[in-house]
Amino acid sequence: MVGMNSPDDTDPMDRTDHTGRTHRTDHLELGGVGITRVTEYAGPLGMTPATFLATDSEETWHANSSWLAPDFFDPDTGTVNAVVQTWVVRSEGRTILVDTGAGNGKERPYSPVWSHLRTDFLERLARAGVTPEDVDLVVNTHLHVDHVGWNTRLEDREWVPTFPNATYLIAKDDFDFWNPENNHRTALGRGNQNVFEDSVAPVHRAGQVRLWEGSHRIDSRLRLDLAPGHTPGSCVLTLESGTDRAVFVGDLLHSPVQILEPDHNSCFCEDPVRARATRRRVLGWAADQRALVVPAHLGGHGAAQVERNGPGFAIREWAPFA
Repeated sequence: MVGMNSPDDTDPMDRTDHTGRTHRTDHLELGGVGITRVTEYAGPLGMTPATFLATDSEETWHANSSWLAPDFFDPDTGTVNAVVQTWVVRSEGRTILVDTGAGNGKERPYSPVWSHLRTDFLERLARAGVTPEDVDLVVNTHLHVDHVGWNTRLEDREWVPTFPNATYLIAKDDFDFWNPENNHRTALGRGNQNVFEDSVAPVHRAGQVRLWEGSHRIDSRLRLDLAPGHTPGSCVLTLESGTDRAVFVGDLLHSPVQILEPDHNSCFCEDPVRARATRRRVLGWAADQRALVVPAHLGGHGAAQVERNGPGFAIREWAPFA
């Protein structure tokens, strides 16, 4: 997910979301690995399902509106709801952040909803028991505007790493693709303008970035693998500990509708063919392993176990986050 229309004049970090529920930092343990959800934004995208997904799925959205509403779909307006969130993963003594949201004070001329935000995200992170100095690793599943913003913060008019003791794990394919020096044409056009300069390059200059290729083993329980399609260097983080399994899929999924009908891509995918193939492959593994699927933008329960269902998949059980 990249750009949204601003829902109203309310601060997007108001302590209640569009359903009126208070934001919480929810926690789950899987095989000795702690997973905590910290929400930066919850609300409408200002986009219809037909616009949001690259193929027409209006019928599916309306047929399932009884459970898609209100967390994923507003049937009154016919528009999509979603969240921007960071997953805090604690494994083998280290604190890991999976994606860092939109960030504060960023100039986003072509993604205005993310421009010059003033949010209490770091306070929310602190309520989850994490200070910036506590973070050991940051995983950017890809380098879109709403996944790297809190990589940096502004100090004395300079963008500096928010997490001074962290190593930032970034897939080399995405680093090269989004580096403006390489002049790649993108599906976003100018939607990601300034993102590399203010949220990626500063941590690279600080010597805190580790560029990886193919796969990267974090520890005995956690592994990063490329999952290209949404972007060239999109990746998934797989958790395997004892009998427990989970996979953090970033923007491989934006909506549970893409579980039911995995051939639906978001309008932000760089390579639609590869995105569909990757989504089916990862969902198939998750169904066979009974792994928890943890996307970046699902509201409500935030994650789910899936199972095979004809040509697609179905939600077997929601996670207990909500």
